[in-house]
Amino acid sequence: MPNNKFPGALAAAALVALAGCASTGGAPSATTLKKAELDQLAASLQGRAPGSFSAFLDHAALQRPTLAPLVQRYKARQPLAGDELATLSRLLGLHNRLSNQAGVIDATAKMVALPTVRGSGPPHEDANIIALGRLVAGMARDFGLQYRNVDNRVFEVKLPGTGKDEFGILTHGDVVPAVASEWVLDDGTKLDPFKLTRVGGLLYGRGSIDDKGSIATVLYAMKAVKDSGLPLDRTIRLMIDTTEETGGDAIRYYQQQTTLPAYNIVLDSKYPAVVAEKGTGALRAAFMLAPRSAAAPGAVTIGAMTGAASANAIPQTATARLQAADPAALAARLNAAKDAFVRQHSAQGGPFTIDVANGAAGVDVKVTGSSAHGSRPEEGVNPVPRLALFLQSAGLPLTDNGYAQLTRYVVDLFGLDYLGNAMGLAYADAFMGPLTASPTLIRENAGKVEITANVRMPRGNTPEALSAATQARVRAWGAAAGIPVEVAHTQGNWMARDPKGAWLATLLNIFGDTTGLPAEPVSTAGSTTAKQMPNAINFGPAMPGKKYTAHNAKEFKEVADLDADMQMFTEMLVRIGNLPQMQ
Repeated sequence: MPNNKFPGALAAAALVALAGCASTGGAPSATTLKKAELDQLAASLQGRAPGSFSAFLDHAALQRPTLAPLVQRYKARQPLAGDELATLSRLLGLHNRLSNQAGVIDATAKMVALPTVRGSGPPHEDANIIALGRLVAGMARDFGLQYRNVDNRVFEVKLPGTGKDEFGILTHGDVVPAVASEWVLDDGTKLDPFKLTRVGGLLYGRGSIDDKGSIATVLYAMKAVKDSGLPLDRTIRLMIDTTEETGGDAIRYYQQQTTLPAYNIVLDSKYPAVVAEKGTGALRAAFMLAPRSAAAPGAVTIGAMTGAASANAIPQTATARLQAADPAALAARLNAAKDAFVRQHSAQGGPFTIDVANGAAGVDVKVTGSSAHGSRPEEGVNPVPRLALFLQSAGLPLTDNGYAQLTRYVVDLFGLDYLGNAMGLAYADAFMGPLTASPTLIRENAGKVEITANVRMPRGNTPEALSAATQARVRAWGAAAGIPVEVAHTQGNWMARDPKGAWLATLLNIFGDTTGLPAEPVSTAGSTTAKQMPNAINFGPAMPGKKYTAHNAKEFKEVADLDADMQMFTEMLVRIGNLPQMQ
């Protein structure tokens, strides 16, 4: 349940030290391997396939003779516990990533090729969702794992343990939409969002990091654990949600059909371990499309605007189509104004460009910024408010229609700020960070044009209070401006947990020793189905200090980070699966 206390740096260090003594009890072992030793062992193979796990252990014992007694105990099938089991699980993780990288990438490619974007019909009837379930079922069968399809809502894969307890691993197989025209590399190479494309050390494709890469990785980790014969007390239950990006109704359906594991690890956020999440909200404002009065002579009419493909993404581009009696003169006016505007405003938030083209259908204005996950507007440059501000600052005699009103709304109540300052709603939590509100999605609906702002609410407010405040502010703005506006704000709540003890300590120890990076609990601006699961912690896949490319144009997963996932997920399954107590 929500808790206002969080482990600080000292407490986190104590947790890691606790885990370093062993995830399953016992004193520190001389054979404990950290990043430097793991890297040396990997390098000693000189790119050769490590062979079976048993053969790999023989090689490891030659490289590090202190491992020899442990290897012999494993081969003799003697009981293993404490640091012995932790060390073997770490070696198994290294063996898995050295042996199965190509398999994971191939499986990810097959999943990315399925555009599991929510359409107009029920997701559980969607051909791509059904095909994803068949793909997972085939992998489970080939890997000797148990598979269950819960009415095409959740795909479940189990690796049975010897005890009565189990723990859950939660991911999702649905993805956000992609704007194909935005998937172009700096050198002009065009990418297909639904084809995994490797360019150097990057794997481009929608779902490569969110979450299809994690699905493939954890399935191979389950296979590695099963094939190794290492003991496993708890059953591992992998759950693949199919509606995480659009409200989570599939996991709620699943909850009605089965009992959830008491402890769950979610692979849908970032490392080292996420114990708090902001609440996701959608603030929608709607304006009547029809002009309120006849256009004046020489007026410019905004006939269309576009932004993000989904509300929870900062778009790469935003566009407007303008009509005027003299399109050439309008285009010339905008082209003359754009360079100064870009120079003036690039200092606030980052660089962007403006392109103006006079075509047969009108004058098209395109602002290109930098896409980002909707929860991390600071990692992108949102073109939607920049487009609105450019159109207004150009001093155009705009026809008073819904698009012109939307433009004024964005400028007045958001501007280039995403922290809620213009609305007077800004605040921040010391651990979870600030409130963010970013206008993203623009669409026509039933004679109106709607714009949705993606809102992320940290601790320090309630959904009801924030929703009431935003709606009151928008209505007050509409009344003062003389603009009829419909407004609605749905807001999810923040989550804050304080999971103490062995399971959190183990995750932090795995991350710290594998990567050599600081390991302590963190919060995230993202909102995942961890909120819907008991005792849930997010563990990856985004690495600290790097831009999270989920929901981005040109979403990608770094191969080096995929290797780290393979190694850590494998160790995690064994060590968490054998903890005497989770707390």
